[in-house]
Amino acid sequence: MKPKIVVTQPVHADVLCKLEAAGDVVMNPGPEPWDKQQFHQHLADADALMAFMPDRIDADVLRHAPRLKTIACALKGYDNFDLVACGKAGIAISFVPDLLTEPTAELAIGLAIAAGRHIVAGDRIVRSGRFCGWRPVLYGMGLHRSIVAVVGLGAVGKAIVDRLSGFGCASILGVDPHNPDPRTIPVSLADAVTRADYLLFAVPLTLQTRYLLDEALLAHVKPGVVIVNVGRGSVISEAAIAKGLAQGVVGAYAADVYEMEDWLLPDRPCSIDANLLQSAHTILTPHIGSAVASVRLAIEHRAADNLMQVLAGAAPRDVL
Repeated sequence: MKPKIVVTQPVHADVLCKLEAAGDVVMNPGPEPWDKQQFHQHLADADALMAFMPDRIDADVLRHAPRLKTIACALKGYDNFDLVACGKAGIAISFVPDLLTEPTAELAIGLAIAAGRHIVAGDRIVRSGRFCGWRPVLYGMGLHRSIVAVVGLGAVGKAIVDRLSGFGCASILGVDPHNPDPRTIPVSLADAVTRADYLLFAVPLTLQTRYLLDEALLAHVKPGVVIVNVGRGSVISEAAIAKGLAQGVVGAYAADVYEMEDWLLPDRPCSIDANLLQSAHTILTPHIGSAVASVRLAIEHRAADNLMQVLAGAAPRDVL
């Protein structure tokens, strides 16, 4: 009997054909995730699972998947997956480590420029019909001659530094005691918030990094700072950011990730802070860091290959 493969989001036809050659595939037509009952039903006799960002895997989920041998995640960050529970269940779990790096760094730069230069507000003015030619409005701040701090110098953080290097920044500060980058000036986060015109966060979510930027630290930021988050939502307190925006201390906030997405946190909020949604000084994108068509296809292929390697009796290339 062919193994059963559960895929929680629709994948490209080429990837689906690859998976169907390895087993019987049950695929969610998407884009909305299955509800808990549907998910558990599909897992009841599944041998392999291809998972995506909306999925949460913990011990309770695994109790409904007694045959599961492997989980191949078409994503990079693993904070929504209980690795200890997977290990205890003997499940090989893999992630795609590198393919998301470049497009996520690219988006971080795009968000920084859009926030600093009031691009969204400018677009609204033109579309409103009120634009009659140049006027002295929407003066902002550019990366050129600005002090930019990159918080988190893993793969994404270093790729952000790659891109910043061509903008003529006054200086690039690096905040990461574990991953120094010789192109940056190493500083503490407390030092960075007092000096930086831009704070760009590319930090994974761990017990140590939750609310790394909170209300207490925001009290010391350089007035008018632009803050960008492309790492994980709960690294930054959205409530604190909203308060900083309202007080005029934070100049702008741009994010591609949100606290509500950090599924394994039992006290996560169920929605984005309403004050962030209503602020005229926020740019909020729907987790599109890797949403480049060619990149997403490559990620799906890599995850499918990891899954098939386990079904063939081998260790997956990207096993964690």
